[in-house]
Amino acid sequence: MKKFKKIFIAFILFLSFVFIKQPVVFAYNFATESGLDKTATEAGYEIDSEQTPENFIGQIIQVVLSLIGVLFLILTIYAGALWITAQGNEQKAEKAKDIIIGSVIGLVIVIAAYAITIFAYNYFGTIE
Repeated sequence: MKKFKKIFIAFILFLSFVFIKQPVVFAYNFATESGLDKTATEAGYEIDSEQTPENFIGQIIQVVLSLIGVLFLILTIYAGALWITAQGNEQKAEKAKDIIIGSVIGLVIVIAAYAITIFAYNYFGTIE
């Protein structure tokens, strides 16, 4: 149990370093000082720097899908470890199979929902 706690704490620390965005340097503002905004404008691309509801919802969807991917990975690793440590115990092996099948089905449902959303947005979103 102590080993599990150490691994869990290490995993949480790892995630905190991965997901916490720290500003590194404010000395050079690449967006304004690189000249790419001028080049993009001359090339005919619209620069949209303000937060719109569509951008906000897109960011929320991106975060939720990332968390679902991490959850799928955790469930798969847990089920794999459970299966490996079953040592001939059919109940443990069956539980591991059920977890893997359930997580894969859930991931497929989420990916299908995302694909349907993208399709609907591309089909209906361009009508003005």
